[in-house]
Amino acid sequence: MSYLLPHLHKGFAVDQAILSEEDRVVIMRFGHDWDQTCMQMDEILSGSADQIKNFAVIYLIDVSEVPDFNTMYELYDPCTVMFFFRNKHIMIDLGTGNNNKINWAMSDKQEFIDIVEVVYRGARKGRGLVVSPKDYSTKYRY
Repeated sequence: MSYLLPHLHKGFAVDQAILSEEDRVVIMRFGHDWDQTCMQMDEILSGSADQIKNFAVIYLIDVSEVPDFNTMYELYDPCTVMFFFRNKHIMIDLGTGNNNKINWAMSDKQEFIDIVEVVYRGARKGRGLVVSPKDYSTKYRY
């Protein structure tokens, strides 16, 4: 499903995507198109892209093609999703201890849309940290 979403191939393009968007949340998926986890997350991203297009934009970045951000954002997981608003990284408290990013593949499209809405509302109010509508600390108990 990654072919349905825009890819950024240079570090400069990533910076410009974050800098140029004034009114919408910029969602960056760092990873590889061939990775199984990224494939699952790309399906959720592409499925929700049309519903969140008014307040969010999604970009995909291959971490081996654009290694500029690997150490800065600690991109060691197979798939990482990060949120930015007006050139500011928006952290989200998911209950997992890592507030910087989502580093697993989500299984429900509506859950992801809810997270993006919370990020957008909190970022518009000037918050740098928002609380997720669902606690993912018990994710592996189900």
